[in-house]
Amino acid sequence: MILIGTMNLTRTRERGEFYCPTCGATRSYRLRARRPFLTLYFIPTVPIGAAELFIQCDDCRSSWDESVLEMDQAAHQLVQEEKFRDEAIRSAVLITLVDDNVSEPEIQSLLELSDVLFDRPIDREELGRLCSIARQAGIQANNYVLTVSKRWTMQQRLLALQGMFLAATATEEDVSPEKLKMLQSMRDLLELTDQEFEVAIDDALNYDIA
Repeated sequence: MILIGTMNLTRTRERGEFYCPTCGATRSYRLRARRPFLTLYFIPTVPIGAAELFIQCDDCRSSWDESVLEMDQAAHQLVQEEKFRDEAIRSAVLITLVDDNVSEPEIQSLLELSDVLFDRPIDREELGRLCSIARQAGIQANNYVLTVSKRWTMQQRLLALQGMFLAATATEEDVSPEKLKMLQSMRDLLELTDQEFEVAIDDALNYDIA
């Protein structure tokens, strides 16, 4: 019986230093090439595809496209900041959807805080699209925040919390128990102390948000 199969072989082509987005610092890297081979009796014999090149950090082992070598620390931080703004707005939107009832004051609050608080203006059409996606996908605020906040700085966590608080309390009526419970859970999800949580909420009240 002739045993024929395939396997990937990975080799290091060169080494150097780069700014690792995961580590947030300059690290050594390896430019690696992964290529599939046809095997005969488990021995690689004939290459059957083009080599796939990728950058691997020697410290955290994260893998990146070669374009990561062209990104310096300032460029990476700018990209991360823009990503945070989008994530913070989505978090605020999800808070308003906790009780499945988004009021007009909450809509106005979301539109204004995206501009004033996060410096990332959105319109009603985009807001409606975000709400629709969240509902269709069944995205829960706590699960979303738990996932995305791992890469947030402390300052970003506090700012995102303030956005969620302002969105959830936009109406003059009593805030629903579901929203209050979700806001309280954010203290632990964002890994904040009681004092940090309370100060962030107090500071949020100073923003002039509708």
